[in-house]
Amino acid sequence: MALSFCGNDRGSNAYSVDKGVLDNGCFVDALNLVPHVFLLFITFPILFIGWGSQSSKVQIHHNTWLHFPGHNLRWILTFTLLFVHVCEIAEGIVSNTQMESNHLHLFLPALMGFIAATTSVVYYHNIETANFPKLLLALFIYWILAFITKMIKLWKFAEASLGVQYLRFCITALLVVLYGLLMAVEINVIRVRKYVFFANPQRVKPPEDLQDLGVRFLQPFVNLLSKATYWWMNPLIIGAHKRPIELKKIGKLPIAMRALTNYIRLKDSYDEQRKTEDPEKSPSIWKSMYRAFGGPILLSSTFRYMADLLGFAGPLCISGIVEHLVFMCVHTLFMSCQTANMTFGVFFMSSTELLKNTSVLAVLLFLALVLQRTFLQASYYVTIETGINLRGALLAMIYNKILRLSTSNMSMGEMTLGQINNLVAIETNQLMWFLFLCPNLWAMPVQIIMGVILLYYLLGDSALIGAGVILLLAPVQYLIATKLADTQKSTLDYSTDRLKKTTEILKGIKLLKLYAWENIFCDRVEETRGKELTSLKTFALYTSMSIFMNAAIPIAAVLATFVTHAYIEEVRLSPAKAFASLALFHILVTPLFLLSTVVRFAVKALVSVQKLSEFLQSDEIGDDSWRNGEMYMSLEVGKKYKYHGDTKAINRKGRYRMDNYEQPMRRQLRPTETEDVAVQVNDGFFTWGSNLSTLTDINIRIPTGQLTMIVGQVGCGKSSLLLAMLGEMQTISGKVYWKTTDCPNTFKNRYSVAYAAQKSWLLNATVEENITFGSPFNKQRYKAVIDACSLQPDIDLLPFGDQTEIGERGINLSGGQRQRICVARALYQNTNIVFLDDPFSALDIHLSDHLMQEGILKFLQDDKRTLVLVTHKLQYLIHADWVTTGVSLLTEDLYHFEHWKTLMNRQDQELEKETEMESQTTLERKTLRRAFYSREAKNQIDDEDEEEEVEEDDDDNMSTTTSRRSKIQWKMCCRYLSSGGFLMVFLMVSSKLAKHSVMVAIDYWLAAWTSSNPFLGVLQHRSYVPVFIILCGAAIALCLITSLTVEFLGVAAATNLHHNLLNKIIHAPIRFFDVTPLGQILNRFSADTNIIDQHIPPTLESLTRSTLLCLSAIGVIAFVTPAFLIALVPLAVAFYFIQKYFRVASKDLQDLDDSTQLPLLCHFSETAEGLTTIRAFRHEARFKQRMLELTDTNNTAYLFLSAANRWLEVRTDYLGAVIVLTAAVAAIWSTSQSGLVGLGLTYALTVTNYLNWVVRNLADLEVQMAAVKKVNSFLSTESENYEGSMDVSQVPEDWPQHGEIKIHDLCVRYDTMLKPVLKHVNAHINPGQKVGICGRTGSGKSSLSLAFFNMVDVFEGKIVIDGIDICKLPLQTLRSRLSIILQDPVLFSGSIRLNLDPERTCTDDRLWEALEIAQLKNIVKALPGGLDAVVTEGGENFSVGQRQLFCLARAFVRKSSILIMDEATASIDMATENILQKVVMTAFADRTVVTIAHRVHTILTADLVIVMKRGSIMEYGKPEILMEQEDGLFASFVKADM
Repeated sequence: MALSFCGNDRGSNAYSVDKGVLDNGCFVDALNLVPHVFLLFITFPILFIGWGSQSSKVQIHHNTWLHFPGHNLRWILTFTLLFVHVCEIAEGIVSNTQMESNHLHLFLPALMGFIAATTSVVYYHNIETANFPKLLLALFIYWILAFITKMIKLWKFAEASLGVQYLRFCITALLVVLYGLLMAVEINVIRVRKYVFFANPQRVKPPEDLQDLGVRFLQPFVNLLSKATYWWMNPLIIGAHKRPIELKKIGKLPIAMRALTNYIRLKDSYDEQRKTEDPEKSPSIWKSMYRAFGGPILLSSTFRYMADLLGFAGPLCISGIVEHLVFMCVHTLFMSCQTANMTFGVFFMSSTELLKNTSVLAVLLFLALVLQRTFLQASYYVTIETGINLRGALLAMIYNKILRLSTSNMSMGEMTLGQINNLVAIETNQLMWFLFLCPNLWAMPVQIIMGVILLYYLLGDSALIGAGVILLLAPVQYLIATKLADTQKSTLDYSTDRLKKTTEILKGIKLLKLYAWENIFCDRVEETRGKELTSLKTFALYTSMSIFMNAAIPIAAVLATFVTHAYIEEVRLSPAKAFASLALFHILVTPLFLLSTVVRFAVKALVSVQKLSEFLQSDEIGDDSWRNGEMYMSLEVGKKYKYHGDTKAINRKGRYRMDNYEQPMRRQLRPTETEDVAVQVNDGFFTWGSNLSTLTDINIRIPTGQLTMIVGQVGCGKSSLLLAMLGEMQTISGKVYWKTTDCPNTFKNRYSVAYAAQKSWLLNATVEENITFGSPFNKQRYKAVIDACSLQPDIDLLPFGDQTEIGERGINLSGGQRQRICVARALYQNTNIVFLDDPFSALDIHLSDHLMQEGILKFLQDDKRTLVLVTHKLQYLIHADWVTTGVSLLTEDLYHFEHWKTLMNRQDQELEKETEMESQTTLERKTLRRAFYSREAKNQIDDEDEEEEVEEDDDDNMSTTTSRRSKIQWKMCCRYLSSGGFLMVFLMVSSKLAKHSVMVAIDYWLAAWTSSNPFLGVLQHRSYVPVFIILCGAAIALCLITSLTVEFLGVAAATNLHHNLLNKIIHAPIRFFDVTPLGQILNRFSADTNIIDQHIPPTLESLTRSTLLCLSAIGVIAFVTPAFLIALVPLAVAFYFIQKYFRVASKDLQDLDDSTQLPLLCHFSETAEGLTTIRAFRHEARFKQRMLELTDTNNTAYLFLSAANRWLEVRTDYLGAVIVLTAAVAAIWSTSQSGLVGLGLTYALTVTNYLNWVVRNLADLEVQMAAVKKVNSFLSTESENYEGSMDVSQVPEDWPQHGEIKIHDLCVRYDTMLKPVLKHVNAHINPGQKVGICGRTGSGKSSLSLAFFNMVDVFEGKIVIDGIDICKLPLQTLRSRLSIILQDPVLFSGSIRLNLDPERTCTDDRLWEALEIAQLKNIVKALPGGLDAVVTEGGENFSVGQRQLFCLARAFVRKSSILIMDEATASIDMATENILQKVVMTAFADRTVVTIAHRVHTILTADLVIVMKRGSIMEYGKPEILMEQEDGLFASFVKADM
């Protein structure tokens, strides 16, 4: 049949124009071609030239990118236009089949129109990115021409009285409307931009976000198509495969999403309520949230409704396709209807007929799916963006509030740090999550109601029964969800407890090993872990119930519905209805499952908002006059404190009382002095919040440029006085004046004050940043400050010098080091006034002297700064210009120095004591050195971080890194599963497979049942029912089994992994703990264990379920229509690449999100701890800025992560839609049973839901398996050799009886890779001798003491104790028979009894005796509970001296004949040390005592002295003899120590 444009039917003269040119339909259609051809002619050259010159098509032109007016409307209209063109083409082709010969004019113009519309939008987009609007004229002309030609066609149709009942008329009318609207949009652009017809075109700049090249998050700026498909993310996600995504790559946030912008929005709507509604009532956070973020939420809900309604198109199309397939089998093609309308000599199709065509339905189904998915993802994206914005705003609000919190709130415990951390970490996230799920709250009910209506329409009354089953089981789900939340809480409590115990063990591991107690304490942890596991099992049970309900509800509903349908209805169920309702049930399950979650989140959000508003209402610091810079303003804050009258009468707390003595004016103050006051307090009454005034009637003036000291007993209010001057306390009456520099006689707003608080406070930053604290770096000044605080030696020990991170997450410094850094910070700041609050408390005598002389006197006096110093060290009073005593806060000057003489005498003895103390600092430095010198042995444990760094280095070699980052750890998966036990794994796999097979069987049976011969009787139909019931029952039972096996597999794996990890680590050699940072070990027990416990099982479950669902669906489709397999190949390839790229990018972004979250949380807790310091320094603005930066960084990472998830979901959803389309087309063209076609299509629909879950779960599992990998890396550590070559039975019960020690040619090293620390040491110690060992730091003294316990690697020589070589003994035996007192006292939380005798072998009398010897009996007696009195964590409730005495008692309880004291008196003051020495001489008179001394005078009374140097013995003999050798080492030590 010849092709011709107008067709050549017999007897028709297609080309004649007798009736008038326009009355020839073919000519009108040809006329319609003109505008399209015109547009293509004009635009193609421009596009080619443009694209040729544009080398990078992907990069957006940041500098010119700008939306023209009506941008989004134009895109929407163009898409609608394309859709209508597709309809027109379809209509044309179908009509063409009705004609004798081919009439190209029926569909060719439509095809050209489609091409032209596509071109128009491409063209427009290119013009827009280049910001060159003049070229839009071409489009303007095109719209006008197209509008006119279509109008002619419509007019001709109307003339021929063809109406709406004909499809072609409707399409033409629609096109006229669309072209008209597009024309209007074009005119609007001309009106606004004035680029033509106007004299002066408008100059427009692109948005400022885009001018800033740092902004990489382009979602708000790209065009609609790119917005919907996240096309702009492609370079990022594909690039991630080559090199990891770093923070630089994701850039900054657009201005509209920054925390500051959103904070201002939220704050405005919050404050607005204060003004408009009654000011007393607290503003509602809900209202402010709605006012600030209501718009986007409504938008998102709209998208959500559209998506949900489109979701119902799936089942309806399926029913249509199946029905018409049946229909086509029965009737042949409807050529019978010859009564067709043949106006203009062509066939006109009626409007309803098109929907009866199965191919059209398949295409419609495809389009509906694509649109539905696009809307759904858009809705998700909008809510997530809004949620992130809200979180940023809330964090800024909380932070601003923290900076204004009154100090009493923090110290009186109304607001604990924990609460603030919870607000930041938990409550804001709860609200964010609530926003994410918010649209579901009102979208779901609508979805459920619609679903039930449609089911009723399809199935009648029996549908209501199915829906009833679903609704009845929903509350059960809600119940399970709430139970889950409770169980999770209790699990959390147990795991915190377990962590506390683990931390204690790891901190005191050296002691535990030396006393052979590690197993006892290990069991304590295991016991807590047992409780935690019980709770975890409950958790697993509820989780599996929840999973089971989700899987079983649809099966139960389908069963109920179809069985009742078989018995109630007379009509046989048709396949079309059966499968449409099956698909509807699948749709209904999701909202019901989610509803319980959403309701739970809504409840949580209510609680969070409650907490937040309480926090925002809490007391703020007083806005005193000097804060606002107002002049003298009496501070009668009468409103808050209802009483007036004598403060002192109320103040019964004696220790806080400051009696007001008359100031003895011995000499008149010179007039110049009165003016020269830096701070002055007049009649101050200050309180910490309760109505009792803490400081009463204060009159004090601090002279400028001089050193004022404040002294007094503990708790007399010295620190409070400083804080009162800084305005941290609530003022009841009186005023504080600060002198300003510009005009000497006025007192007003104070400037920054350098303040070092009593409790040292460090930032999580480098040492240098902690000292400069935001001031510009000045090398000379910095050096001077460091020398003044003698920090240089400590800095030299740090691994990266002063660039080492310290603070919570950094290296832990000792108290003295922390305090000196805080003082250094105060000295470095360039402020006129410096407040130091007891800077000497944690320092030993040498350091405090140095600090006083170099730092305070020289450094500060040179600068003429005013200094207020609170101290206990009375010996420094000589230096003061002014002294203020806490007992009677008065200002005295140097003449009244006599008053202090009596006090000074009392302190003189202390002074001597202190001078004798060898500096505690050397000790601190020593511990640091011990921690770091181990870094030489890099090859020790191949820590996983090290491994990664090494691999990252060969980054040039791209392929290696790519392969490393893309492979999921299958080995780790196997490791995890094998920890769960093979039986469980087998059960899981087999039950999963069985369950999915049965599910397919149910649906197949349904297909067979509904497709059976329609002419069979009712009874034969009912014969299908029993099998159906049996299959459904089996499926439900299998659902239960699978969900239980997966969860309990998880519990088993978690149990094994933790048990092995704990045992491995507890039994590792001491060297392991020197080399591995404590934080890293703890992470294995906290974060990683938590992931293994709670996160891996659900991910694994979800992954296996969605994978099997997808596989079974593809299997079914392939079984129904084998042709589908051909199309599957390209789809599988596409899917493989999508998931491959996504997984890598997702992992990177997730890491970024985690790593940016930690600094944010730390910053909050840091700020809350250092409030007084920050406010004294006046650094609030800088900290706010930092908080905003950290929040924005974290939000950027989170936004990109969620955008990447959308990227993936859009792509997998489109793939799913293509699968549905191919399945439908294959089904239509093949001639299979209609029931099976329905089955295939229903399955194809489920694929779209599960494809993205497969990828998401894979990505999650990959991240979570890293935890297993980390735990596994510790499982390969070597344990100590606990066995020994002798049997325990061969060792005498009372060994060592005498305590004779022979050391024979002993060589010792810490690790096989390291140099020996002891070289060929020989010594002989007789029973009962008191031996002293001395030597410089690092001479090997401590190593010798460890060698007695076989804690180090003895590779040559031996130590023989009472005739037995200790290396042959089992470790447990050896260590339990000797005693040692360590240099730093270690106590464990629990009872005193536990600390003295954890094995519970001794009687109470024995314990009391030990305590008496250690001079602790009275102290312990006084405690509630005596021996069972509580010891807090680390023994914090005892002083250091007392803790050391407890350690002595501990050594005494174990009546061993050898006692080793390793620098046991280092951290004790003189008095305690004397007690210790006496005790040792009396209580251990008959035992061998080896003392390792750092103060030589402690061993002058010993029987034998060993002097060591560099690992070998230099001198050996009685102390008297050694003293006589003038040039000997020992003599020089003694001289130095005098």
